[in-house]
Amino acid sequence: MLRSRQELKDLREKCQRSAQDEVRKILVCSGTGCVASGAEEVYDQFKAVLERLKIPCSVKFIEDGHGVGLKRSGCQALCEKGVLVRVEPEGYLYTKVKSSDCEVIVTETVQQGRHVERLAYKDHDGAVCKRTQEIPFFKRQMRLVLENCGNIDAESILEYLAAGGYKSFEKAIYDMSSQEIIKEIADSKLRGRGGGGFPTGYKWQQVYRQKLFPKYIVCNGDEGDPGAFMDCSIMEGDPHRMLEGMLIAGRAVGASDGYIYVRAEYPLAVRRLKKAIADLEEYGLSGENILGSDFSFRFHLNRGAGAFVCGEGSALTASIEGKRGFPRVKPPRTVEHGLFDKPTVLNNVETFANVAVIIDKGSEFYKSIGTESSPGTKAFSITGNIENTGLIEVPLGMTLKEVIYDVGGGMKGGKKFKAVQIGGPSGACLTEEHFDLPLDFDSLAKAGAMIGSGGLVVADEDTCMVELARFFMNFTQRESCGKCIPCREGTKRMLLILERIVSGNGRATDIDNLLDLAITIKETALCGLGKTAPSPVLSTIKNFEEEYQAHIVDRQCPAHSCEKLKKYYIEPELCKGCSKCAKLCPTNAISGKAKEIYSIDPIICTRCGVCVSSCKFVAIKEAW
Repeated sequence: MLRSRQELKDLREKCQRSAQDEVRKILVCSGTGCVASGAEEVYDQFKAVLERLKIPCSVKFIEDGHGVGLKRSGCQALCEKGVLVRVEPEGYLYTKVKSSDCEVIVTETVQQGRHVERLAYKDHDGAVCKRTQEIPFFKRQMRLVLENCGNIDAESILEYLAAGGYKSFEKAIYDMSSQEIIKEIADSKLRGRGGGGFPTGYKWQQVYRQKLFPKYIVCNGDEGDPGAFMDCSIMEGDPHRMLEGMLIAGRAVGASDGYIYVRAEYPLAVRRLKKAIADLEEYGLSGENILGSDFSFRFHLNRGAGAFVCGEGSALTASIEGKRGFPRVKPPRTVEHGLFDKPTVLNNVETFANVAVIIDKGSEFYKSIGTESSPGTKAFSITGNIENTGLIEVPLGMTLKEVIYDVGGGMKGGKKFKAVQIGGPSGACLTEEHFDLPLDFDSLAKAGAMIGSGGLVVADEDTCMVELARFFMNFTQRESCGKCIPCREGTKRMLLILERIVSGNGRATDIDNLLDLAITIKETALCGLGKTAPSPVLSTIKNFEEEYQAHIVDRQCPAHSCEKLKKYYIEPELCKGCSKCAKLCPTNAISGKAKEIYSIDPIICTRCGVCVSSCKFVAIKEAW
């Protein structure tokens, strides 16, 4: 239990000395993706090999003494290449590591300092990249929020202290007043990283001014966008960075309780947050009169059931209170009447994770990164048809082309870029004409898109944009809370139209009906999630209307993606008239006489594929 500022400093210095004493570090990526690929088995095998070879190994920071530090790190970013293992101080990064590779890594790298080339990352030309910083994926990144993620034991408060952890919190409670903290955050121009980019300092100032007590700090960890995992990676890989930001926010506005709302589908994040909170209590960094000061603060962890609408502020606070996650009409805002009807600061995980950096290095440093109106960095998850899928952090203002090609490595298999869906179901698709668009809050808003939580789903030439719009509309419609009619009924009607189009039954009026429904929903839905639900449809119609027309008028999918628009025909030269396909066809779409050439009626055919799989003469072909 730490009882003073000096005791915290002494422990931090002790942790830093222990970190320097580790002759080698083996960092096994233990983010969700790598855990799914076998990271736990790799970790256990490393431990067994080190013990068998009698190499001193520490798995508990400080307590085990010196030697090789074996650590479960957070996400090391190149998710598609897991299990990832990095060996320090050489900085060698190994990809797709299996438990059978552990012994050679120990004997060659840990004992001899030699590089194992077959496990290294290789670029497009086959060139070996030994170290993380040599890989193009990392060269253009700037990791502030993710600075520790992948570099320290994700479950160790002591390693976080060794990396300078809780220095900003210490500064906030001993050297700064509430107004000075808020001014520093306001001067940094930090904007919320979970949606529309609302100024964080202004929000904190509004809560500070409220005369009603108690006040609350709420962290939104309910990351529900398809393909988004930035907040998850922070909570899994560096939970103390987020918790430190919440502590500073509590000190700034006069709150003594912090609630973390994280979806139950993030079990690893939940487990590591629980441990981090328990460690804070054990070391006296949460609870009553922290470090002998007059500041008290306790954390509460709430698990959501996975409702997308609970990412909206008022629905989230209602869920914490034990009510159904319905959004409410505003005003009043959360800053006035939030959790338990009290003034509340509500920010997402990444926003809180920026706070310690600003308090430590100052607002001028923070404003030197990014753009004038959107300073700092932004974490993005890149998924889809791109060479390097994973977690990135880049300065705001980097262009779309730089993110896709310089960081993401371009399109997989040399395919042609078609579009990128940014901002999840609430965002919009961008095309080649937006390549020079800076990825910042204001530039994207002018283009009709938004950063949102930071998910980037990249589509290549083989992606059907009508199907992509249907996918996101299907997600939004299923996740609608149902409280307001425009969202509940409007998204359902839009989904039915899109399903009809991709199944080959589109109508001439469908595009106009989609546009009318989209405008109505945007103007009349109750909450922000409902208002933005039609965005993927509007942007795909704007940029790819010809694909919609091809589906509706020509009954064709230009991307050759929509199965219902596929046609089957029988090659006369190959058909032997065996009649097997006709006997098995469930809709009687195949006709003919035995030992003569059969034919398929495209109107009756449902494209089930039974005939294709049953024809031993390979006479039945596909056409688009």
